[in-house]
Amino acid sequence: MNLTHLDEQGRARMVDVGHKNETQREAVAKGRMTMQAETLRLIQADGLSKGDVLAVAQVAGIMAAKKTHDLIPMCHPLMLTKVGLDFLPHLPDETNPTAYIDIIGTVRTTGKTGVEMEALTAVTVAGLTIYDMCKAVDRSMQLDSVRLVKKTGGKSGSWTGE
Repeated sequence: MNLTHLDEQGRARMVDVGHKNETQREAVAKGRMTMQAETLRLIQADGLSKGDVLAVAQVAGIMAAKKTHDLIPMCHPLMLTKVGLDFLPHLPDETNPTAYIDIIGTVRTTGKTGVEMEALTAVTVAGLTIYDMCKAVDRSMQLDSVRLVKKTGGKSGSWTGE
C-alpha cells in the first residue's frame, strides 16, 4: 500500500487530482462528548452564561469544515455543497450511566476529491466548542471516538464502518 501524500523520495506532497472525474461525494463522521449529567442539563436548558452551546458549536463546526484546507496541510480547498451537524444528547439511564452528546457531521461536495477530513474536522471543532463553552462548570468533559462512519463517491466508491 502506497501513501499518496509522499513522493518517490518520501517527501510530503499534495496529491494531483486534476485527472480525476468530478463525482458527488459525501462523508459522515461521528464523535462523542461525555460530561457530567448536570452539564448536559444546563446545555439543554440554555442555562450557561456563554449562550446557546449547541447553536455555537454548530456554527463552529460548519466554519471548521470550510477551513479544513487551512488546518490540514495536504487537503485541497473544496467547494462544499453541504455541511450539517446533528447533536444527540443522552442523559444517564438504566442502560447507560453516562451523560453525553453524540455529534454527527455530514459534508457533501461535487468534486475530484473526498470530504472525509472536512467531516472529521467539523465534528472535532464542534466538540471542542462545547468544551470551551462549558469548561467553567465541567472540566472533566471528554471528546472521544471521532471517526469516519461513511463515505460515498469517487473511484473507491462507498464505505461504511462504525
